[in-house]
Amino acid sequence: LLDLNRTSIFHSPRGSLDLHSMLLDEYQERLFVGGRDLLYSLSLERISDGYREIHWPSTALKIEDCIMKGKDASECANFVRVLHHYNRTHLLTCGTGAFDPLCAFIRVGYHLEEPIFHLESHRSERGRGRCPFDSSSPFVSTLIGGELFAGLYGDYWGRDAALTRSPGRLGHVRTEPDDERLLREPKFVGAHLVPDNEDRADDKVYFFFSERAQEAERGAQALFARVGRLCVNDAGGQRILVNKWTTFLKARLVCSVPGVNGIDTYFDDLEDVFLLHTRDQKNPVIFGLFNTTSTIFRGHAICVYHMSSIRAAFNGPYAHREGPEYHWSLYEGKVPYPRPGSCPSKVNGGRYGTTKDYPDDAVRFARSHPLMYQPIKPAHKKPILVKTDGKYNLKQIAVDRVEAQDGQYDVLFIGTDAGIVLKVITIYNQETESMEEVILEELQIFKDPVPIVSMEISSKRQQLFVGSPAAVAQLRFHQCHLYGSACADCCLARDPYCAWDGVACSRFLPTGTGAQAKRRFRRQDVRHGNAAQQCVGQQFAGDALDKTEEHLAYGIENNSTLLECTPRSLQARVIWFVQKGREARREEVQTDDRVLQVDLGLLFLRVRRSDAGTYICQAVEHGFVHTVRRLVLDVVDERSVRDVFRGD
Repeated sequence: LLDLNRTSIFHSPRGSLDLHSMLLDEYQERLFVGGRDLLYSLSLERISDGYREIHWPSTALKIEDCIMKGKDASECANFVRVLHHYNRTHLLTCGTGAFDPLCAFIRVGYHLEEPIFHLESHRSERGRGRCPFDSSSPFVSTLIGGELFAGLYGDYWGRDAALTRSPGRLGHVRTEPDDERLLREPKFVGAHLVPDNEDRADDKVYFFFSERAQEAERGAQALFARVGRLCVNDAGGQRILVNKWTTFLKARLVCSVPGVNGIDTYFDDLEDVFLLHTRDQKNPVIFGLFNTTSTIFRGHAICVYHMSSIRAAFNGPYAHREGPEYHWSLYEGKVPYPRPGSCPSKVNGGRYGTTKDYPDDAVRFARSHPLMYQPIKPAHKKPILVKTDGKYNLKQIAVDRVEAQDGQYDVLFIGTDAGIVLKVITIYNQETESMEEVILEELQIFKDPVPIVSMEISSKRQQLFVGSPAAVAQLRFHQCHLYGSACADCCLARDPYCAWDGVACSRFLPTGTGAQAKRRFRRQDVRHGNAAQQCVGQQFAGDALDKTEEHLAYGIENNSTLLECTPRSLQARVIWFVQKGREARREEVQTDDRVLQVDLGLLFLRVRRSDAGTYICQAVEHGFVHTVRRLVLDVVDERSVRDVFRGD
């Protein structure tokens, strides 16, 4: 990817980056990165050029105190966990501060075309309740109207899980400590503001997390994925609920594969979440990346949710349990007014100006019934993608919506634990109610198999920014010419970013602007990849045997030999043929214990003299047969090779 100029990699000049946060700023054209004792401002033009650095270590006294309290020296640093736009000229940043969190502001912008990146350390503040103590602790945050909403473990020992709002216009508010009805060992994954309507007083922030589920019938240790919801203007209650949320509700997020006899396979451990924003701000499309919690097999799934399903769950019935020995059931009693979980707004009648004025029975009900009865189910009632091959662990997801010739597609960029990004589309067949998964590219972003811990996407620039603990990479969404110099290659790729323009495989532009518009047609079939139909009369370079260049390959008798052949399309099925002599018939290669067909080609574990001949590697996809490679194998006598080495 580096050689093809498709990626740019940024390594910290100080050595280890230990990345913990990233913030994309398309207005300033910068990518802000937070690591261990360091912050960077990188150029979106090319992140490896023209960086700015802030060194922000903990004080020697803090580090000493941290070590004295029993922490390892490697933990006693300032890991930057918070990076948010505060306003046009400043960022809010918070770090773990050697187990004593602190926050500060960073001045950003431009002066005489040079980027400004300056830490205003004189304005630093304590970060407790806004940033975790531990660099590895699960943590999410979002900044709304100058106030930081966070999901974190807010104490030194990492036991006090809370949803908090830092002091601001409405004051500090949090979930009640030690109340397992609200949060039970949560793993926080995402936090997002999603407006319900035009009334800003009715705005809500949604938290995505997994937790140990109290209502699980199959055992107390069962993990469930959740969506939690709070009103942005929740000011807490009176008496026992001073500075405690009064509007917190949560619902189960289901991602499961229907099975035989009605027994579903559930993916309950939420790993990442991505909100794909549409023209309607109130209705983003939500993509959840899940793991299994099963000890029998490892698997991952991606489910898609619509805000209408999430709102329906929160507007539906509450879950209820009479006592510890009773089952959870639907609450059928009287629900107090205002409806528990609703915001003080005009949309809700305008009777209450603040949650502090809510009647006691409404606040008590919300406190004792935070769980909704109806779970939130995904679109099509099933995942759009399931991976159980165990090849990678899927860690991160980002999505780009693309207009193609035959419709709209969501391109999934999935980060793995091996430094690889999978570029995938899924196609739903309404007639069969089935989902086809098309892996467009498998991109090795980092040389070493490091986990991908953060991804930011820029549809405007057609670029993905990928963060690992050691480095940050900038990746272009597409490189169409890599799909080959023939119409068939381009069509079979099924990449919605690319189309055959009559001369080459090039960027598909829905408006037909630029060079493509001047040419007579564009050929693209993402849904079916029907090259035979799309490419009639077009260039089929490399499809006829006599046009495929021959390559020589040598094998030493009784040794192993690999005949390499990798089709460009990851969906293609490979068939090998052999021709023993120019006049002989072509025959399909029969594999056995000695001759294996592997991902990289045809592997002879012990090659024989009789294996010599011309080998033809053909890719078959959607009924279209394409010759990828011709290899002439010459088998050298083992004794001749021995004699050569003896002579030396």
